[in-house]
Order: sequence, then C-alpha cells, then structure tokens
Amino acid sequence: VDTTAGEVLFARREPGDVRRQGDCFVLQDQAITVPPTIPEKNYTLDEVKDLLNRLAGLSNLRFEADTEIGFKARVGFRDLMAFIFQPQNIVANPDVLFFKADTTEHRERLKTIFPYVLGAINSRTLSARQELIQIQRQLKRLKTDLTHIESAADRWAAEGRSWLQQAIELGLVPQTRIPDVWTDILGQLRAVAEAPHRPAAPSVPGMESTFQRITFLRVEIRRLSSDAAEHKQRLFEIRHLTESSERFGGALELQRERLGLSTWLRDHFEEQDTPLERRVADSMLLDRLCGALGTIELQVRTQPVVRGSLDKEESERREALGSVLDALTSARKELAVYERSSTDTKALGDRHAFAERFLGRLEQALSQYDDADHTGPLRAEIEALSVREVALRNEIDDGATKRKLDAALGDIEALTGDLVPNLDGEWKSSPVRLNVHELTVEVEREGRKHFLWEIGSGANWLAYHVAITVALQQFFARTPNHGVPSLLIYDQPSQVYFPKRATEKNDAGADDTAVRWPDEDVEAVRAVFKLLGEVVTHAEAPLQVIVLDHADGEVWGNLLGVELCERWRDGQKLVPVAWLEED
Repeated sequence: VDTTAGEVLFARREPGDVRRQGDCFVLQDQAITVPPTIPEKNYTLDEVKDLLNRLAGLSNLRFEADTEIGFKARVGFRDLMAFIFQPQNIVANPDVLFFKADTTEHRERLKTIFPYVLGAINSRTLSARQELIQIQRQLKRLKTDLTHIESAADRWAAEGRSWLQQAIELGLVPQTRIPDVWTDILGQLRAVAEAPHRPAAPSVPGMESTFQRITFLRVEIRRLSSDAAEHKQRLFEIRHLTESSERFGGALELQRERLGLSTWLRDHFEEQDTPLERRVADSMLLDRLCGALGTIELQVRTQPVVRGSLDKEESERREALGSVLDALTSARKELAVYERSSTDTKALGDRHAFAERFLGRLEQALSQYDDADHTGPLRAEIEALSVREVALRNEIDDGATKRKLDAALGDIEALTGDLVPNLDGEWKSSPVRLNVHELTVEVEREGRKHFLWEIGSGANWLAYHVAITVALQQFFARTPNHGVPSLLIYDQPSQVYFPKRATEKNDAGADDTAVRWPDEDVEAVRAVFKLLGEVVTHAEAPLQVIVLDHADGEVWGNLLGVELCERWRDGQKLVPVAWLEED
C-alpha cells in the first residue's frame, strides 16, 4: 500500500479452521520488496488499526466523552471503508448506498461520522466538546458545594439567637439582653468562642497528632502546587506547538503553491526550441524544483498526524489539571480548619462537660458560617468556568456545523450533477442530493423528492451508486490530507445488464461469444467504464479505481484511463494455485 510515509506491506495470518486470526505482519519502507516467507508476526490486529488511524491522520478524540465503543466512539480507519467498497450486493442496491450500511451498527456509526468526514466538524470541535463536558461536570459539583454551604449558613444564622441564649444561660456572656441586629449577635458569639475560658484541656498526644497532620498537609499542598504548575506549563507548550504547527502548515502550503508551476514547466519543457546545452541545464534545475515540491507535499500530508496527537494530549492534560486543582483546594481547606482549631486549643480551660460540648458545636457552626461568608474564590471559580462554558458552546455552535454540512452536501450535489448525465440514468437533469440522515440519495423531480428505493430500474440504481461514490472522492480530493483513501472498488457493476457472460473456447483456445449483448446494454456499461477512466485521468489528486467484472474488451477496451490488470480464468486466480500446492 502506498501511504504518506512510504510503502507498507500488510499481511494477516490465514485463519484456517478458527473463526478469526489476529496475527499480523507489517513491513514499512520507502520501497518494499515482498519477502518470500513470513516466519512470525510482528503486529497485533489492534496495532495495525492504530497504525492505519495514524496514517489517515484521524482524530484520537471521541464524539462523546467516556465512550470507547459504540456509535459515538472515535472515528476509525475501518469506518472509512464505507466510502471505498461497492461489493456485488451493494453496487446497484436500491435500499443500501454504502458498504455495510445494511446493518444497524454500521448504519448508525456512519451517520455519526459523516459530519467529520465532510469537514463540518474537526479535531478542534471534538476537543471543545470534550472540554465542555468536563467543565459542565465541574460546574455541577462546585454549584452543589456552594448550595450546601449557603444552606448551612442560612440555617445557623436563623439559630443564632438560640445559641446566644444558651451562652447567657451558661454564664459565658456577661449580659441578659439579646441584640436585634444579626451582626451584633454574630460578634458576641465569636467572642464566646474565642474567650480564654475553655472547659477542656488539650492532651500532648492529641496535639502531636494534629501537628503531624498539619505538616503532612503543608507538604501535600507544595507537591500539588508543583504538579499544577507543571500541567499549566505543559498546556501552554502544547498550545504553542499547535499554533506553530498551523503556521508551519500554512508556510508549506505557500511553498507548494509557488513550486507547483515547476511540474507544468517540466511537462512542457521539451517543446521549447533551445540549444541542447541550455536545455540540459534547465532540465536539471526543473528536476530539483520538482524534487523540492515532492518533499514539501510529503510534509504537508504528515502534518495532521501531529495535530491529532497534540489535541489528545491537550485534553488529557486539561483533565489532569482539574483533578490536581480539586485535590489542592481540598487540602487547603483542611489545613485552614486545623490552623484555626490549633489557635483555639491554647485557650481551653476546665469547664463543665455541657459547656464544653456547647462551645464545640458553636465553633463548628461559626466555621460553616465563615465558609459561606468567604465563598468569594468559589464564586469566582464558578464564574470563570461559566464564561469558558459559553465560549466553548459558541465554538462548537451546532448551527455553524449544520451550515458547513449543508455547504458540503451542496458541493457534492453539484459534482454528482455533472456525473449523472454521462451514465444510463433516466432523470439525467434532475438534482441529486446525498441524504446523510437516511444514508441514501434523493432525486428532485417535478417538485417532489424521490428516495433511491422509490426509483425503479437497476440502471438508475447503478448510475446513482457510481455517481455519488465518485462525487465523494472528488470532494475529498479538495481537502488536503483527507483521511479517506483515494480508492474505489466496484464488484460486478455490469450485473444490472448481464449477470454473467457465457463464453466457450474454440479449437485455437480463444474465447468465442456464445451470447451477444444488446448494443444498448454494451453502451450503458461502457459509459460506466468511460466515466471512471476520465475521472481517474483528470482527478485533482491521485485516484485509483478497481473494477472486478465479467465484461470483456468490447465493453472497456480503448477507453482513456482504463487498463486490464488481471484476467482470472483457466486456472489463474487471485490466490495463486502454486501457493496451495506448496502448502
């Protein structure tokens, strides 16, 4: 297989009597020589999938968070095969347009990835969705914490008078009248809690345990602060690398545009009437320019692989930073409680047990009130996360995604409209639009839209299958480094007109026609081959089309871009018989 990283040989062990076999062999180089034997595996099936995902430049991010499998998992290379293969049961099927879309699993999966494949969403959009989900979870937790703190503060404030009344009864407050203003009540309660007459005396072992916990918390806070700083610095570096990668990609595109003229000049150079010595010198210069252009194009094709890795690491780093900050906040709160309590233990006295319990509950109430009264940092964090949530929603913008998807479908409709008139369809001038929700095409005629299964004739079904798959490849070619391989495979497109041609051999061993096809059927199938040959020849990017068919030379012969590769008859097969004999 020819890839952006050079040639790659993929091999998988024949399963024999077992249902499937995951032993694989991969060989990569600029030019591959197929080895005569493969002694052992060097890849697993999952590793091959990962390699293909990287070569295609596919995003590592999921369509929904916490989804490793199912319809919303990350897009994989095997998902893209729906746009490549048109096997015999699909190529002229009125009910199914894409490979494997006849099963619910693949059908729903294809619906999910279509906006990504058509460029309506990209890796940045998926990254924003991941971050939005994390922020929404964090906001929900912080708002719940704030609600609990505020509820506790309101409850204790309402009970403030009863607290002060109990303090008066215990003789802890030198007055009998309770103030009407809450701030005065709170001040007196604080004075009671902070007064140098505590009914209990601290023990040395108890204080030592507290001091050990305080020391541990201080060390933990320093460690977490260091981890948070490291994550922040790494996020800054990733952002910087992403911006640099984008600028580098733009610079490469500019160089490629400037050097693009060199290939045209080289193609037309021999036509110039110039002295031989001058022509040789100029030809060498053009070869160097074209070589530089090839190097730049390879760099441009490999750039999405770098961007996908950076997006995934950025998402993971952001999630790790959130966890570290949560742990840091929790440790700081606990340390603050210990530091406040350690100051108060110095004033403990020998009081009645009831007064001791009362003062303990009073300190707890005041602590909860203070937590609610000093929720400024918590509110600020909630406000900052809310602002980021709005920004991410604007960045995701489902409306903009729909507009991009509609624009892409409009381009595909225009490309399809140029292809259908060249095929044996009935409604050659009717607009044909790809419906990504139903995974079929709809043809507009006389003010009404007709789905593929509502249109009769196998000739129509074949025409729309060929036109839409070719139009998609033409659309993909307009996007640099698109993940879908530039490859189409059609199996038995002529079956609509003649399932299998009967042939027999004459005495000389040549094929004689036993059954003649009607001329109009030959022309209809020939139109398919002619269109595919012209598309391959004039494609904006390298495109390969493989057709497996019983049709012979009178159908596809002497057509631009159409070549016979193999004729599997008379013992010649895709898997050579010699291989089986050697086994």
